Amino acid sequence: MSSASVRDEASIPGQSGRRGTDARGGARDEGVGAGRAFAWLLVVTGAAGVLAAWVITLDKFKLLEDPNFRPGCSLNPVVSCGNIMKSAQASVFGFPNPMLGLVTYGMVVAIGAALLAGARPRRWYWLGLNAGTLFGVGFCAWLQYQSLYEIHSLCLWCCLAWAATILMFWYVTAHNVRTGALPAPAGVRRFFEEFAFVPPVLHIGIVGMLILTRWWDFWTS
Repeated sequence: MSSASVRDEASIPGQSGRRGTDARGGARDEGVGAGRAFAWLLVVTGAAGVLAAWVITLDKFKLLEDPNFRPGCSLNPVVSCGNIMKSAQASVFGFPNPMLGLVTYGMVVAIGAALLAGARPRRWYWLGLNAGTLFGVGFCAWLQYQSLYEIHSLCLWCCLAWAATILMFWYVTAHNVRTGALPAPAGVRRFFEEFAFVPPVLHIGIVGMLILTRWWDFWTS
C-alpha cells in the first residue's frame, strides 16, 4: 500500500487502518475500526432481523402443532404469512429459514456491539462480513421472487428482514470501499463517502415498487 493510500485511510474518522511492525520489521495490519453510527446500524438491523426470525420461528412451531393455526400477520389474501410458512421455499436448506436468520442476524448484532466497544477487525474479517451480507441479500432476492411470483403471498416479518439485510449489505460494502478493504476506483470511493445512503434507498425502493405493482389491483380496489 502506498503512503498516499495510508494517509487517505487515516483521514476517515473511526475507520482508519493501522500498520505496525512485526518481529521481522515487516508491515503488520492492525485492523480497521468503524464509526459509532455504522456500528449502531449493524446492531439495529441485526436486532430487527433477529426479531423477525424469532416471531416467524415461533409461528412455525405453532403451525406444526396445529395445521389450522393462523399467524397474526396473516391479514388478507396477499399479506399472508401462513402461506409463506407452508411453502417448500420456507425450508430450502432442509430446516425453517428463520432458524438460519436467528444465527446470522445474531452474529451481526455481536459484530456491531464489538465495534462499539472499539474492536478493529482485520481486512479478512471485513471481507468475510461483506461476503456474508452478500449471500444474505442474494438469498433475500431469491425469496422476494418466490414470494411475489411463485407463492403469491407476502409476509410482513419477511419484509422487515429483507429491509434489514439490504441496509447492512450496502453499508458494509460502503465501509469496505471507503477504507480500502475492497479495492475500487477513486470515483467509486468518493461516491460511497458522500452518498452511501443512495444504493440501499434505491434497492428498497425497487423492491417496494415490485410489491406495489405485483398486487396493484388489490391495493387499489
